[in-house]
Amino acid sequence: MKSKTSEGDFFQKVYEVTRLIPPGKVTSYGAIAAFIGSPGAARMVGWALNKCDGQTVYVPAHRVVNRNGMLSGKHYFPGENVMEQLLKNEGIMVVHNQIVNFKKHFWDPFVLLNE
Repeated sequence: MKSKTSEGDFFQKVYEVTRLIPPGKVTSYGAIAAFIGSPGAARMVGWALNKCDGQTVYVPAHRVVNRNGMLSGKHYFPGENVMEQLLKNEGIMVVHNQIVNFKKHFWDPFVLLNE
């Protein structure tokens, strides 16, 4: 019988992948879920990122958006427009909570397998 991955293990995998997203790039919750072997667990990736503030090593959760480039997790950041400002500081334009030229800025974690 295969053992289930614990929530903590899942969260740590999410954090590890999220830390690999280069500045000026973004990825999606679903892309991370698929990369760590849990396709269909995009929402769980979001829950993990919502709890990342207690990590000793910084997790750039602002670089993870929904599959359409929307800042769907922005309400988890302290203050108004913090997620948007962090992205803008990295050269990513955001208009109406959506990344402009999302495909241009998208980082696919599967590129790690080809390096």
